[in-house]
Amino acid sequence: MAACCIIVTGEWYLNPMNRTAGLAAGILGAVALVAQAPPRPPTPATLPTSQLLSEPGPTFRIDDAALPNPLTLVVYGDQRFTDPANTRSANPRVRAWLAKRIAEEHPAAIVLNGDVPLSGSVANDYAVFKSETTSWREAGIRVFPSLGNHEFAGDARKGLENWWVHFPELKDRRWYSAQIGSRVYLLALDSNAPLLPGSDQANWIEKQVDGLPASVDFVVITMHHPPVADIQQHIEVDHNPRPNEIALRHYLSQAATRTHAQFLVSTGHIHNYERHIVGNVTYLVAGGGGAVPYFVERTPDDLYQSVLFPNFHYVKVTVEKDRLRGEMYRVENPEAATLELELKDAYSIPVKPK
Repeated sequence: MAACCIIVTGEWYLNPMNRTAGLAAGILGAVALVAQAPPRPPTPATLPTSQLLSEPGPTFRIDDAALPNPLTLVVYGDQRFTDPANTRSANPRVRAWLAKRIAEEHPAAIVLNGDVPLSGSVANDYAVFKSETTSWREAGIRVFPSLGNHEFAGDARKGLENWWVHFPELKDRRWYSAQIGSRVYLLALDSNAPLLPGSDQANWIEKQVDGLPASVDFVVITMHHPPVADIQQHIEVDHNPRPNEIALRHYLSQAATRTHAQFLVSTGHIHNYERHIVGNVTYLVAGGGGAVPYFVERTPDDLYQSVLFPNFHYVKVTVEKDRLRGEMYRVENPEAATLELELKDAYSIPVKPK
């Protein structure tokens, strides 16, 4: 189409006597090009969402009797499981070690913030995921993933199909919810799809929040692209919060004023760790699962101000009687012969009075 426009412009200026003929030729050429152009492959944003299952109430429900006391979850993202020979896209040694170390925490569930595979359309990347997380299945740990942009890398439709193959309980869903006991509610969102007011996903989120059981003290939201992050001025500026996720941030700030539950949003996309509070909602960037690390220019609003780098890590969340407690465990030295963890950040979110 652009080439035809250039031809028309050339006819217009180079041969004024043929303006009409040149314009007609350009339009006909454009029509021909459109007619001959193959259909564009779908992108995450153009894949349909209106037919996805999004019934009221939790998609999954786990009774208190089936959960440990206290209830613990581990949240983290950006693992980029792929061929271990690929050391440019990820640190395979740290990635595999973190997965095994998380199993030793014996959490009730592991929450993945997206970018589980390096390329969702490559079946072998999911095979590596399955191999390196064998300890999770051996321990019977539940896994709640959310879709990142790398799940759609390559052929977006095939990537989504592969995701459903490896997480068959999520078939025909790009977002879902889980009530984990009586006090915790999980929303797993797809930030590749619209979150703007009036979108399918935004409407579903509103129904989920409006229908929260009175017993729920905490809503944990997992998604890939962050609604809140340190605004970068020089590096990785394309990873700054986008309007799509900022719309969700605005909604959560309003919902937090009229809902008993406290919100904790865990995201990835930025391969580092951050913690923010906006509108009485706690936002984590927990993207230290093994992908190539990103340096962060920290702003004053970031409640984590350590200059240490890189930050391969996971976050352990414990639900106590009167609060939710979070702890970030960081790989102390990724180059050490023996890998060790250190506790580098801790916070708590109190239960709101009934």
